[in-house]
Amino acid sequence: MTDLPGRLVLLGHPVAHSLSPRFQNAAIRAAGFSIGYEAIDVDSNGLAAMARLLAEARGAGNVTVPHKEAFAECCGTLSPVARRTGAVNTFWTEDGALVGDNTDVGGFDSAVRATVGFPAGPFTVAVIGAGGGASAVLAAVERWEGATARIYARTSARAERLAERYSRIAVAEWSLEGAVRGAHLVVNATPLGATSQDLPVDPAMLDSAAAVFDLAYRRGETPWVHACRAHGMRASDGMPMLVEQGALAFERWFGARPDRTVMLEACR
Repeated sequence: MTDLPGRLVLLGHPVAHSLSPRFQNAAIRAAGFSIGYEAIDVDSNGLAAMARLLAEARGAGNVTVPHKEAFAECCGTLSPVARRTGAVNTFWTEDGALVGDNTDVGGFDSAVRATVGFPAGPFTVAVIGAGGGASAVLAAVERWEGATARIYARTSARAERLAERYSRIAVAEWSLEGAVRGAHLVVNATPLGATSQDLPVDPAMLDSAAAVFDLAYRRGETPWVHACRAHGMRASDGMPMLVEQGALAFERWFGARPDRTVMLEACR
């Protein structure tokens, strides 16, 4: 898409903590576009109505927790990757209808390659969580040659449904211990640690050679990242993924590559 959106937003609940407005507005200014990016806190009861308003306004933007899966139902068209994940984190308007996409998949893939890397040969990924973020992780994992995944969630039925979606490479585990035992890469796809000191998994449970990636992010990195590094593990929080998925979204909205350095510096 090349025309400027009529409105550019981030939808979530809560959303005040998000860094997306900061780095997207910095990238927009650097590119010389005359539009602002705003965060809108909307609960699940108001999501469908907000989606209709945005379609009428030629809106575009991002969707964050807890609405990524529900927003897919609000879109008239889904990209192949959004259909695969069942979740939308990026959208725009075409012919009066919302188009949903998922740039979390590409953002996660790029961030893992840049920060913690992959082991040589076949490897196992443990995914903690079963929401839209976890689905994006698994959509990336199924593209990695030799990779398989184990999914753990507090609600086992959700983990089982997600494993069914990615049955070629993934299985659901009943226990956290079973999911992370011997895993080469452990991914936290829950909000734990974004605003608290809670750890999604005790680093002592992990293989000392494991790499960890936390989709949650916060200024100064998450407690889990610090704890895992203290145990000698390679670790990254979700900041690199946040910037990369945002850069990919920018390309969808404006048909141009943003300055990723400007985006990262705005986050810092």
